[in-house]
Amino acid sequence: MNAMSEIQTSDGILERATALKAAGQPFVLATVVRCESPTSAKPGAKALVSADGEIDGWIGGGCAQPAVIATAKEALADGEPRLIRVSPTKGAGLEPGIVDFAMTCHSGGTLDIFLEPFRARPRLLIIGASPAARALSGLAARTGYDVIALFPGADAARFPDAVAAVDGLDPSLLDGRRVDQVVVATQGKRDEPGLEAALATGCGRIAFIASPRKADKLKGALIERGHAPARVAAITAPAGMPIGAVTPEEIALSVLAGLVRERRLGLSAGERAAAGLPAAEAETAPAAPAAPAAGSCCGGGSRSGTSEAATSESALPAAPAHSCCGGQADAPAPTRQPAAAAARELT
Repeated sequence: MNAMSEIQTSDGILERATALKAAGQPFVLATVVRCESPTSAKPGAKALVSADGEIDGWIGGGCAQPAVIATAKEALADGEPRLIRVSPTKGAGLEPGIVDFAMTCHSGGTLDIFLEPFRARPRLLIIGASPAARALSGLAARTGYDVIALFPGADAARFPDAVAAVDGLDPSLLDGRRVDQVVVATQGKRDEPGLEAALATGCGRIAFIASPRKADKLKGALIERGHAPARVAAITAPAGMPIGAVTPEEIALSVLAGLVRERRLGLSAGERAAAGLPAAEAETAPAAPAAPAAGSCCGGGSRSGTSEAATSESALPAAPAHSCCGGQADAPAPTRQPAAAAARELT
């Protein structure tokens, strides 16, 4: 590769970075921040590194590129930036925080290169136009998701926070757009077609807002219609975390919590069940204490006349008497767990 013919201007690189952001494509921006001659790349030189290791730009020749590609893949995996040094004197006088690589070229020289990862925002497909679906769209968008709504009649007026609202139930209308997680929030309106549309996306992470009884019945119907039992078993239903949700907004919050947990901590409950794995500790609900007293503020058995849509988020662990869905009165507060470090994502 001829260095002079491949050198890219910073403006051109940054313009292409902007285009990749808009397309939701992950990449790493590599910038030379320091050099000791002789080196072909100089401070300020930039390149984009794709997820599969392709380099667009110039940050040094064959001696620097393998180190940049390997480190870029690590940065995309965990979302953390890195500063690397490619030097013939590997390990000599290295400052803390720098990852060191040996310079194997005969020309010698040292390059310090900063690698900044940009990961695609997670994309959530919401199938349905129920109040919970619309509430989930707004909450998910504010939590860093690119939301796509799919349902007959879906439009920007109903889903103002979505990046796209698609009128219909045919996944081909998505034009091949990547989908990371799917929530079926039909809640009584075209439930089975909505589930079939979710399966047709090929996404492995599907959640369904429904009661356990309804979910089991519809899963059986899907298998009878010829859908693969393993794919159907991987549907997480009821969707969400057990927080005693009743209103559409609360149900949306419960579902969003489940989505974030699934994305940050790994396999969903449905995926684990389909694979024959035990529930992960982070996904195991606490044992249910006694049922709530009549007239308590919690959703569940003590509330008569509550609709399925209002209680579909999960078979909730019941709260004891004299509590407000937060556990037994006068019980010690649960130990807080350290939050996982948020990964860098495109904005």
